[in-house]
Amino acid sequence: MHHPGPPRFCHVTESVELAPREPDPDASYHWTLTETPDDSDATLGDGPVVHLEPDRPGSYRAELTAPDGTHSQTVRAFPEAVTERVRFSVTEDDIVDGDTDRSDIEETVVIGKFNDFTMGEHRARREGTEWVFETDLPPGTHSVIFAFDGEFDPHATDEVTVEGPGRPRIELDGSVADEELVVTADAKAAPNGDDPEVEFHLDDRDALAAADVTVEGDELHVPLDAVPEGARVHAVAVAEHHSIADTLEIGGDGTVHRPADAPEWAGDATVYEIFVREFVGDIAETSFAEIERRVPYIESLGVDVVWFTPVAQSPTRHGYHITDLFDTADDLGTRAEFESLVDRLHEAGISVLFDLVINHTSRDHPAFQFHRSGVPGYEDHYERVPAEDDTSNVDWAGDDAPGLYFNWTRIPNVNYDSLAVRAWMLDVVDEWAGVVDGFRCDVAWGVPHGFWKEVRERVKAENGEFLLLDETVPREADFRENEFDVHYDTDFYQTLLDIGRGEEPAAAVFDALDSSQVRGYPDRAVHMRYVENHDEDRYRDQCGVAPLRAAVGATFTVPGVPMIYYGQERGVEDQRGTMRWHDGDSELTDFHRRLVALRQDHPALRAPGVEPVEVTVHEGDPEDVVAYHRSDGEESLVVVLNFGADPATVAPAVGVTGRDLLAATDATTDAGLRVEDVVVTPAE
Repeated sequence: MHHPGPPRFCHVTESVELAPREPDPDASYHWTLTETPDDSDATLGDGPVVHLEPDRPGSYRAELTAPDGTHSQTVRAFPEAVTERVRFSVTEDDIVDGDTDRSDIEETVVIGKFNDFTMGEHRARREGTEWVFETDLPPGTHSVIFAFDGEFDPHATDEVTVEGPGRPRIELDGSVADEELVVTADAKAAPNGDDPEVEFHLDDRDALAAADVTVEGDELHVPLDAVPEGARVHAVAVAEHHSIADTLEIGGDGTVHRPADAPEWAGDATVYEIFVREFVGDIAETSFAEIERRVPYIESLGVDVVWFTPVAQSPTRHGYHITDLFDTADDLGTRAEFESLVDRLHEAGISVLFDLVINHTSRDHPAFQFHRSGVPGYEDHYERVPAEDDTSNVDWAGDDAPGLYFNWTRIPNVNYDSLAVRAWMLDVVDEWAGVVDGFRCDVAWGVPHGFWKEVRERVKAENGEFLLLDETVPREADFRENEFDVHYDTDFYQTLLDIGRGEEPAAAVFDALDSSQVRGYPDRAVHMRYVENHDEDRYRDQCGVAPLRAAVGATFTVPGVPMIYYGQERGVEDQRGTMRWHDGDSELTDFHRRLVALRQDHPALRAPGVEPVEVTVHEGDPEDVVAYHRSDGEESLVVVLNFGADPATVAPAVGVTGRDLLAATDATTDAGLRVEDVVVTPAE
């Protein structure tokens, strides 16, 4: 069905992309704006994919005329987000990865989440010894990059915090009473925010009519005999900002289902990321067959999920410059050999995540070459920007340049305003969804929300246990709204770095965990916690060996999905270095194995909620130590982390047995617990 999907929620002036689902590039589609708020001048374009920019708060209704009929989609626009004028600035002293003499700089561009990290849209001005950029931003902490002469070598960064409340949150549940289905909304205020009101919205795809339901405050009532075979109820919490929507699928028999929730198995999983071409060793070349021979090692770690960096055809060792989205890389092996590797991992009880790269292709992909050289049928396959906005210093032929992020000149963005591209990428999704257990979605923030919502419904319809992991940097709660199951936790990652560098106290982990609420993630959201990945320098390289164990211990003892980056457990020092098999750190490997096993054996470590525990530090630096309580209602544990180079002796403010479950020793001394890095002990 070509229906564009569920209702959409946005702020005034925020653009919302509307598109037919299951598109036929050869068919005709037409959009009409049939309802708008009073005094609105909003319009829709003529193409099959349009962008609505609401100019007044209220509800907008768009109708799509498609080959299978006419479909309606509601867009609810809330008042424009409250913003504050902020000033970012850097000097020559802030510049990294470049010469100290910057007098020859001709151009300084500024990129950040506010412009999707797109070079050329915003430029800084020079004020004496400073480069300055000003813009309006909502509450939160915002970071920007000053890129000089269109490059990241050199560059500088600045960060500004805008005070104010975050986003409210909402969660729906349903029950039956007196032949009536009652949908209840639990709306929670943002930290330091006002109590929100609740708005319910029905789904334009369903037969459930507004006349059949009654709303009473935070409850929606509908007689069971009025519920069609299946229907969906959406709701948002509204205060200073609006929440992301929650959705409940309801049935005429009173059953309810939460389609936005992650598969149950995901919350208990440990992920192992493999940078494919550096995994086998420093002599043998990596291939699917060689990785398959090493599955016993992966199995010995006790992990539940393996995430492979891209295995599709690519001329690069990292694999993200893809030249064929439908086939495996020649140097790694055949499709059959990849599927054999997947089968072998499944035999070991390990699920597989495929790195789905659909924001861009390689510049050497035939489709991009056809696009740039004027081959009919490829005119709209890639984004194009005016040449004057291009900062790449690449001599692009013509009066335009490809759309791209950062300075990624070799991986141009595909154009999701093209039905041909949408059909192409849906085919890619279908190609691999039946082979693996989930997708890690590269540059998820660059692909339209509406497309991810379609992908989710598509893969979940075939396999409800299929997992979707987003790469959104920095993270954004909107990708939880019927899109992704597990989310990169960039806040926790950055905080662990700051602690390891001595820039923040260890207790900053609590603020990092609280940031999920500030950003508007519901309590049910699942976050991936990590200390490094293929895009980041190794933690030990940035912070030293001593803090690494405590940082890894944190990822395994707070709620969420811990992720180990290959070689992290073997002492690999380079970001994408060769796996250290013969000379790896065996003690560190054993430490990771014990953490994986401890988390699996103790459900309290996987339960929601972290309660700070006060400690008195008798030996060591109090800034290096943090403790917290973890409980699942049956078992209570106290976790103590020491990021310092020297052992600490601490006395928790709660009673503990002193038995260290991680080291299988007694950590008790006359003055308290002796903590080298991580101690997990039962509470009394």
